[in-house]
Amino acid sequence: MFRCSNDEARRGDCLNRRLILVFSLYALLPTLVVPLMLLPLSPAWGGLLVPLVLLTNSWWAFQHEAMHGTLLHDKRANRLIGRLHAIAFGASFDLLRWGHLLHHAHSRTIRERSEVHEGERPSVGFVVAYYLRIGGGLYLAEVIGTLVLLLPRAVLVRLVGYLDRPDNVVGELGVRLLEAPVLRAARIDALCVLLFHTGVFWFYGEYAWMYALALAGRALAVSFVDNAFHYGTALDEPRRAMNLALPPPLSALILHFNLHGAHHLRPGLPWWQLPSYHRAHDLGYQHAWWPALFRQLRGPIGAARFETA
Repeated sequence: MFRCSNDEARRGDCLNRRLILVFSLYALLPTLVVPLMLLPLSPAWGGLLVPLVLLTNSWWAFQHEAMHGTLLHDKRANRLIGRLHAIAFGASFDLLRWGHLLHHAHSRTIRERSEVHEGERPSVGFVVAYYLRIGGGLYLAEVIGTLVLLLPRAVLVRLVGYLDRPDNVVGELGVRLLEAPVLRAARIDALCVLLFHTGVFWFYGEYAWMYALALAGRALAVSFVDNAFHYGTALDEPRRAMNLALPPPLSALILHFNLHGAHHLRPGLPWWQLPSYHRAHDLGYQHAWWPALFRQLRGPIGAARFETA
């Protein structure tokens, strides 16, 4: 019932092509249009960056479709669009893609449960790392991880070995990214990220602080939402995630990314089919959007609490 028919596939491609145009304009506005065309008219145009930052998670959801290969049926076109938008976002497409696919494989296992600590109390370092992660650190790690890929391969191998632990996916991510063709493409992306965003800062000139604030807002928006769908959910169930209630127009605005539980059950389902799947399987909502986001501020949760729940 939920497999795309040929007609549905064509409609989906048509809809996504329109989204490609919309989000390509979105990506160009803060990087080229604002600094080169609008700021010379008046610094007040910098205010346009605020709504663009607020739409960060819509753009992320669009890129998420490319990561799953559901943006376009043409695999080469899907990958090209994904890479271009990832560069504008500030990271390598393959780093984002493999990081996300490993999230699907290991979510809520010991390798990927960022708020869960062992022992009676979390260490100070764990607490600090947790709040840094949801406060923008996830995006910062993606940007830094991208630039690190420009280092010699031998250095990367040693770095992966040093960072790999049972409670992260660095080892598996490294195995995939260090394959010759993948690393070559990721390095091209990394170089483009470095040159492109350096150029954007140069375009802004004396207003470079505006772009820096926009990137900080992007970091917060992406990082704060990322684990909200999983915070406090049952352990060792990678296919489990929460569906968060939003008014239909806002759900559509973020490409139904709030239906994350449905997405984890059917990762290959295009965004526009998620509402039908969600209704047909009576998946319901486990929290409302905003309360789910802010409940993360309660901080780390002890693993023992899950065992006694």
